[in-house]
Amino acid sequence: MNRSIGYRLEQYTIKRPQEVLLVTAEVEGEPDQITIFKGFSSSLMRPTAFDPDVPMLPEGAKVLTIDRLQSPYNPQSPRFIQQGLTLADMEALLTEVGV
Repeated sequence: MNRSIGYRLEQYTIKRPQEVLLVTAEVEGEPDQITIFKGFSSSLMRPTAFDPDVPMLPEGAKVLTIDRLQSPYNPQSPRFIQQGLTLADMEALLTEVGV
């Protein structure tokens, strides 16, 4: 089964609850930043869907970069694990945790 990247990133954070992902993406031609933590995603730039089962990173979104941060996420003092990962870089981590 081919799972969407949004779903896979959410599953990654369930398996690594000590991490927060900060995804910089282009959604429907507009820039967006999305945080993903413990299986849920939330946009920092646009309204978040009421239904928490709806990933904020839809099919067709263009992932520009992914930052891995230690939780809890504090925007004033982020604690980065890795910055500027590409989707290809993230694939290895997704495979490592089995998603």
